[in-house]
Amino acid sequence: MKNVVYLGSKEIGFRCLKFLFESRKKLSINILGVLTNKKGKKIHKFCTDNKISIIQNLSTYLSIEEEVNIAISVQYHKILKKIHIDKAKEITINLHMAPLPEYRGCNQFSYAIINNDKEFGTTIHKLEESIDGGAIIFEERFKIPQDCWVKELYDITFYKSINLFKNNIHKIIEGNYKLIPQSKLIPERGTSLHYRKDIENLKHINLEWPKDKIERYIRATYMPGFEPPYIIIGAKKFYFNKKE
Repeated sequence: MKNVVYLGSKEIGFRCLKFLFESRKKLSINILGVLTNKKGKKIHKFCTDNKISIIQNLSTYLSIEEEVNIAISVQYHKILKKIHIDKAKEITINLHMAPLPEYRGCNQFSYAIINNDKEFGTTIHKLEESIDGGAIIFEERFKIPQDCWVKELYDITFYKSINLFKNNIHKIIEGNYKLIPQSKLIPERGTSLHYRKDIENLKHINLEWPKDKIERYIRATYMPGFEPPYIIIGAKKFYFNKKE
């Protein structure tokens, strides 16, 4: 029986936690506790309903007396330091919804469309102090549909990521995996690192751009629930909206 700590938020974090909890006997694991945030309301409720301990913060995580064998991060909001990563004696892993090492950080779906990529992916990797820089453990690659919008690419990656997690988490628990350093893949695949704030610059459309570039940037940045892409005329913003 291995002790696991889970760090996650958002819908995908909830889905992966639910699978982990429902498979705990088969996986032979004990979930010591869960860290989440305000975007993890479903996770918080699930933990409360199923009497799973909620760990308030990373400092509390470090104070856990029981040995932590494996820590699993799925859309956790904070960058872990070495002291947090090393709390798990075997490994701390992260599910990153993008191909590595090509797309580290945030807004990976938008950049893939802007760059006119033909392929995307999702990755489980060893968590290290560098942002999404740890060795790859498991990955899946898939084709990007023609004229894809960012919401569509996100949805495809969402389900591919859940399947990657479900199909391989038992191997991670068993220690049945190989680590592939990203440094070995960079010469072939390339790499980039983007931050959450970068999306604001991507949304500002310049009408002097070529038509195909304008169209790509609109597809890459129009996401329901968020500020749409826009142009600025005078001191006013004029938004682009997708006609459904």
